[in-house]
Amino acid sequence: MSQIKVAVIVGSLRKDSFNRKFADAIARLAPEGLVFEQVAIDALPLYNQDHDGNEVDVVKQFRAQIQSAQAVLFLTPEYNRSIPGVLKNALDQGSRPYGKSVWAGKPAAVAGVSVGAIGTALAQQHLRNVLAYLDMPTLAQPEIFIQAKDGLFAEDGSIGTGSRDFVNGFVQKFAAWARKHQ
Repeated sequence: MSQIKVAVIVGSLRKDSFNRKFADAIARLAPEGLVFEQVAIDALPLYNQDHDGNEVDVVKQFRAQIQSAQAVLFLTPEYNRSIPGVLKNALDQGSRPYGKSVWAGKPAAVAGVSVGAIGTALAQQHLRNVLAYLDMPTLAQPEIFIQAKDGLFAEDGSIGTGSRDFVNGFVQKFAAWARKHQ
């Protein structure tokens, strides 16, 4: 079985981000053949169409990392009932210049952690709309809206026992989805 490299995009810049911790914990559940690699978005400049074709090195590097991946996992917090601006900026940087998107055709999955009771449901719905436009086949089920509360993470940073089976099920479905779309 060939290896599938999964680019992991965390839509939060916060040092102690729940979504970054979740990304790390998900990577621990990766089945054989899947390799999760977080791709930084914090240094990307704001997208400006005037720079199309003359991107700065950090944008070129970001685009190359996405291009070299076979699948993408997005983890997003919810800000004001939508996705964070930094995540939208990363999506824009990867989709431009027009006709040269690094996202097109890559299988994707969406997850998120929030302190709110509905997790990141609205942000994920907005993100799914963008991913549909970017031609990214996106895993529909299981939806994974996680509330950050005691026990979500074990002492060692893995998923706690109360959520481990559910999250592992998501990871296994995503692995199958990524393999199906190769």
